[in-house]
Amino acid sequence: MTTVSGGGPGGATPLVRLRGLSKKFGDVAAVQPLDLDIFAGDFFALLGPSGCGKTTLLRMVGGFTPPSTGTVEIDGQDVTRLGPEQRPTNMVFQGYGLFPHMTVRQNIGYGLRIAKASDAEIAERVGAIMTLVRIGELAERRPDALSGGQAQRVALARALVMRPRVLLLDEPLAALDLKLRKQMQEELRRIHQSIGGTFVFVTHDQGEAMGLANRIAVMEAGACVQEGGPEEIYLRPKTRFVSSFIGEANMLAGERRGGTVTLRAGIAFTDAGPDGPVVLVVRPEAIRLDGGTAGLGTTGRLDDVVFLGPYVRYRVTLASGEEIAAHSADTGRRAGMAVGAAVQIGWEAADHRVVAGT
Repeated sequence: MTTVSGGGPGGATPLVRLRGLSKKFGDVAAVQPLDLDIFAGDFFALLGPSGCGKTTLLRMVGGFTPPSTGTVEIDGQDVTRLGPEQRPTNMVFQGYGLFPHMTVRQNIGYGLRIAKASDAEIAERVGAIMTLVRIGELAERRPDALSGGQAQRVALARALVMRPRVLLLDEPLAALDLKLRKQMQEELRRIHQSIGGTFVFVTHDQGEAMGLANRIAVMEAGACVQEGGPEEIYLRPKTRFVSSFIGEANMLAGERRGGTVTLRAGIAFTDAGPDGPVVLVVRPEAIRLDGGTAGLGTTGRLDDVVFLGPYVRYRVTLASGEEIAAHSADTGRRAGMAVGAAVQIGWEAADHRVVAGT
């Protein structure tokens, strides 16, 4: 079983508590048994590639998919056998699901009307949420007159107006173009800060997860392989998969024997752990060119120099045939770097991680 429970602020009790939760479809394990805690106020990301089980996990939390094993507790109540309408959650789907024959105002107030709220309460809460989500001018439009970003805001308002303890978002920005997606990320961050709610969202975009979430659970093949804050996930990956999925990473193969790691690139250093194949992981921004490091180093051939605006990307091929990417913010330096020349590369030992090689 995978246990990825994090610590809450001040030892707080988790708002969402998953224990032994799993899901099988026939012989296929979509989600392997896991324990997971989500705390009040979290902006929590379930991050991973397509087919890793993240949406299935979200749907089990929301009550849309029954688990094969395990329990779901929300706010101290076991809701495992309760349907979505009986849980203190609401979900924003990828497809928005707006009623085409209703105006924006009517779409947002629909859930309150079903809950038999008074006309006065519906008007007050719908008006407040439209102001929060900045769609007041759209109140009388129908969905076919909305842009993708406007429809996304309406779907978000319709969920938030019900005041759920936990808001579930299933890749809510996936259908938007890059510029609009960035704008909506800012909006989600603002709304979360404004209401102090608990958001759990699914995404395959590591940049989106890093930019929005205070905690991230990385999923691979139905298992949560690492959980933590964005900085921890990025700088201290626990597996080769996490290293490669979160940002860009250089990976150098090697072997550990008796507490010493020897890389194919000819570098050796002390590192405690079990004997066997390993991979050294170091981020491109940690690589230094032409010396200037008191840590580990070797030589290679400079094969490419690309100006990318705020930084320059260098590609170096080592004698082992492995390639190293180095990112430098010193954009003027590239004028003195000749493609095909020998260069010295290095990095500080504190900037690398050693993970299992398989």
